[in-house]
Amino acid sequence: MNDTMKHTLLFVAVGVLLVLEGTTTAAGVFSGSWNSSLTILNMGLISAIMALGVNLQWGFAGLFNVGIMGFTALGGLAVVLTSMPATPGAWEAGGQRIVIALILGAATIAATIVAYQKLPAGRVRTLAMLAILILGFVLYRAMLDPGVEAIEDINPALEGNIGGLGLPVLLAWPVGGLLAAGAAWVIGKTALGLRSDYLAIATLGIAEIILAVLKNEDWLSRGVKNVVGLPRPLPYEVDLQNDPAFVERAASWGFDATTASTLYVKLGYALLFTVVLLVLLWMAQMALKSPWGRMMRAIRDNETAANAMGKHVTRRHLQIFILGSAICGVAGAMMTTLDSQLTPGTYNPLRFTFLIWVMVIVGGSGNNFGAVLGGLLVWFLWIKVEPLGVLLIEVVTAGMAEDSGLRAHLLESAAHMRLFTMGLVLLLVLRFSPRGLIPEK
Repeated sequence: MNDTMKHTLLFVAVGVLLVLEGTTTAAGVFSGSWNSSLTILNMGLISAIMALGVNLQWGFAGLFNVGIMGFTALGGLAVVLTSMPATPGAWEAGGQRIVIALILGAATIAATIVAYQKLPAGRVRTLAMLAILILGFVLYRAMLDPGVEAIEDINPALEGNIGGLGLPVLLAWPVGGLLAAGAAWVIGKTALGLRSDYLAIATLGIAEIILAVLKNEDWLSRGVKNVVGLPRPLPYEVDLQNDPAFVERAASWGFDATTASTLYVKLGYALLFTVVLLVLLWMAQMALKSPWGRMMRAIRDNETAANAMGKHVTRRHLQIFILGSAICGVAGAMMTTLDSQLTPGTYNPLRFTFLIWVMVIVGGSGNNFGAVLGGLLVWFLWIKVEPLGVLLIEVVTAGMAEDSGLRAHLLESAAHMRLFTMGLVLLLVLRFSPRGLIPEK
C-alpha cells in the first residue's frame, strides 16, 4: 500500500467515525445523533484551520508560537466590531474621545522610539524618553477615561459597548484575519529576534495581555458580560421553526421542525467551513511547493546557511508569522460566528494552545494535510473521550461496593480522562510515528 492510499484511508476513517456518531447508538461510545456529529464536524473544521495556521509557523519555519488564543480572540472581536450594529449614542458620548486617546497613545510610543533613535545615549535621552512617556500617558488617560465611562453607562445591562459597523458577518472573517495579522506584525517586530524559547514566552505573554483587554474593557467587548445575539450567515433556528414553509418541508423530510432547523443550520455551517478550509489548504499547498516555501524550509533547517546565501531570515520569519496568525484569526472569527456570541472567558490555553499543538504533532508537522487530519481526529477524540472515560470507569468499578471511597474517587476523576487520553495519544504517536500520521515528505 502506497503512502497516498494510507493517507486517504486515514481521512476515510475520520469520516466513518463521524458517520457512526450520527447513525449508531452505543452507550458511552456513539450518540446516534446527526446533531452531535455535525457539531463535532464544525468545530473539527475550525480546529483544522487553526492547526493549518500553526503548521505554517512551526512546520514551515520552526517558529514556536504559544499565543494562539490571543489571535483567536482577536478574530472573535472582529465579528463584534464588524457585524454588530453601533450602540445608539455611543459614538457621540465617548467614541470620538476614545479614538483621539488611541491616537495619542500611538503617537507617544512613536515619539519615544524617535527619541531613542535620534538622541545620543546617556542621561539626556533617558530623561527625554521618561518625559514623553509620562506626559503621553497623562494625556491618554485624561482623554480615554471619560469616554469609556460615558459608553459603559449606556444601557449597561444589555449594551455598554461601542458596538460595530453593522456589515455582513461573512466580512468579519477576513477582517478577523487582518486584525490578527496586524497584532502579529507588532509582536513579530519585537519578538522574532529572540531565541525560540524566549519567543514562546513572549507570544504567550502578549496573548494573555490581549485576553486581559477583552475581559476588562467593557466598552469594547462587554468583558465577561459577553456579547450575545451576533448576526449569522444562516438563520437562527427559532426563525426557521416559525416559518410555515420550512415546517412543511421538514415534515415532508420526516423531521420535526426543531430537529430539521438544527440540522439545516449546522449543515450550512459545515459547508461554509469546508469551503474556507479547502481554499486555505490549496493556498498553503501552493506556498509549500513554491520557491518561497522551499526557502522557508531551508531557513527552518539551517538558518546560518540560509543567511549566508543572502536570505533575510528575520524578514521571512515575520512573513510566515503574520500569515499563520491571520489564519488563526479567521478561525477565531468563524468560531465566534458559530457560537453567535463572544465569550472572552472561554479563551483558555488548554483549548487553543495545547490542543492545537497536539493536532499539529499528531497529524504531521510540516504537512498541510497532516495538520487538517490532526484537527479533525483530535477534536473528535477530545469530545468523545469524556463519556468513554465514564463508561470505562463504570466497568472497572462494577464489582465494588456502592459506598466504596475508591469507586467514588475514580468516578469523580473520569472527567479528567480527556487530558490523560491526549497525553497518551501524543506519546503513542511520538513512539510509533514520530513524524506524525502524515509526515512531511
